Amino acid sequence: MLADFFDIAELQKRRAQAGKPYFEFLRVPALSAGVYALPAEGKDSQTLHKEDELYYVVRGRARLRVASEEHEVREGSVIFVAAGVQHYFHEIKEELVVLVFFAPAES
Repeated sequence: MLADFFDIAELQKRRAQAGKPYFEFLRVPALSAGVYALPAEGKDSQTLHKEDELYYVVRGRARLRVASEEHEVREGSVIFVAAGVQHYFHEIKEELVVLVFFAPAES
């Protein structure tokens, strides 16, 4: 594969059809990517990852706890979380839709 092109609206539709909060749409050895969505007032139940992670908030508002730090996130926020660091979204004010990138690919 030399390139692939994605549309966020189509990815969100496919995630919703799958009925899960996370939908992986790309996987190569060095990287995987997916769309993660949580409803307003929802609960983020993710666990520790062995991979570095990059989030891009497509829409929504929430807080993100990373280790002992708290950060507000909203549309346009870009967040890096190192492998093995505890983190989760909470106080989700508006449906949160996030592009998630794992490097290397999530195991």
